[in-house]
Amino acid sequence: HTLPMSIAAAFKTMASTLAPMATRAPTAMRAAQSPFSRVAPGLRSSAFASRGRTGAGRGFHAARPVLAKYGSEKKGDYPSLEFRIFFDEDGKPVSPWHGVPLHNPDGTCNFICEIPKETRAKMEVATDELLTPIKQDTKKGKLRDYPYNINWNYGMLPQTWEDPGHEHPEMKVMGDNDPVDVVEIGSAALAMGSVTAVKPVGVYAMIDDGELDWKVIAISASDPKAADINDVADVEKHFPGELEKIRVWFRDYKTPDGKPINKFGLDDKCMDKAYTMGIIEETSGFYQKLMSGERENDKGLSLK
Repeated sequence: HTLPMSIAAAFKTMASTLAPMATRAPTAMRAAQSPFSRVAPGLRSSAFASRGRTGAGRGFHAARPVLAKYGSEKKGDYPSLEFRIFFDEDGKPVSPWHGVPLHNPDGTCNFICEIPKETRAKMEVATDELLTPIKQDTKKGKLRDYPYNINWNYGMLPQTWEDPGHEHPEMKVMGDNDPVDVVEIGSAALAMGSVTAVKPVGVYAMIDDGELDWKVIAISASDPKAADINDVADVEKHFPGELEKIRVWFRDYKTPDGKPINKFGLDDKCMDKAYTMGIIEETSGFYQKLMSGERENDKGLSLK
């Protein structure tokens, strides 16, 4: 059947009106997405798509830009005893230990980089100073360096604490009174004082001077290989030998100074992701008890 002329003309008018809108649609969509353009690369959903789970609604979702709002400011000459890196959130001073969340909505954790890969200065969050800035560790009044470069980005997980009053039931050692350490194995050197979304996939139980010092193995969520690294076995597959290099580095780094090697619990194994996330949650619980006052702050830690 032939449409009446008036109806055909109406459809023609509608088509001519909609055509330019279709042409402009990509621009409009980009404008609508612009609030996420400042999201750190690690928070974009493509970095977290699990293999075999690519159906609609099955992968990770883009998170709000939690990392973009954190900045840092260097004070004092570097290197020096006075050097500090202070953090801010939207311009307001904040502690990297207390003010940055441990978890992101997409399942990643936040990583505070204290020591960029291929550097030697032993930097750390000063847990006993107001706002816990990053500073260089000292020994007998002198700045400390590693005897050789560390080959990975190194730092810590915010809002975690290894309780020195808690004995591990299997290894019979206490926590080292610090946030949980992270060894980030990605390809890029991260900036000192940066906040990066990472995927924790393994953990070593290092025992340093009789204290438990967990070393979480993680990869930046924006690393090109991040989508392939979802558990400790994937690290061995895509980074052959890297886990053993990490263990040996941390085992031996004190020996040039005449100290004995560090030991490892749990049969020297790098434990899997499930175990790792259990440790992260446990140490987050220790931290929450410290902050609430349920656990006495008897070590002079700064809780602000």
